[in-house]
Amino acid sequence: MTTFERIKQTAKDRGLTLNQLNDKANLKNNIIYSWKTKTPSVENVKKVADVLGVSVDYLLGNTDEMHPKQTDTSKPTEVNLDEALQDKGVVMKFNGKDLSDTAKRGILNILEMLEEDKNDSK
Repeated sequence: MTTFERIKQTAKDRGLTLNQLNDKANLKNNIIYSWKTKTPSVENVKKVADVLGVSVDYLLGNTDEMHPKQTDTSKPTEVNLDEALQDKGVVMKFNGKDLSDTAKRGILNILEMLEEDKNDSK
């Protein structure tokens, strides 16, 4: 199976057309279709893999596992939302699109209001 075929099948499995995938990955119009005959750049394959929620190796056919194995699954990944939402250098995504700093501030404000309500009800 070629990279193009694997991307097409994975997109279909995720309920996406190639045009929708192209848009969500912020690629030039119809670039994915060009991968039938051309080799995509690593950067573009990474963008597509991120949208589809699979590894680049899976899309390239290097593995049949959609997600890379994690070495230590006993420890969950910890993210300090307070710090991440305040850090303008942290890229956060929702529905495949980057959250703006304004959106991150809004989320932080909502979380702070919830914390205040929790403290007020005690």
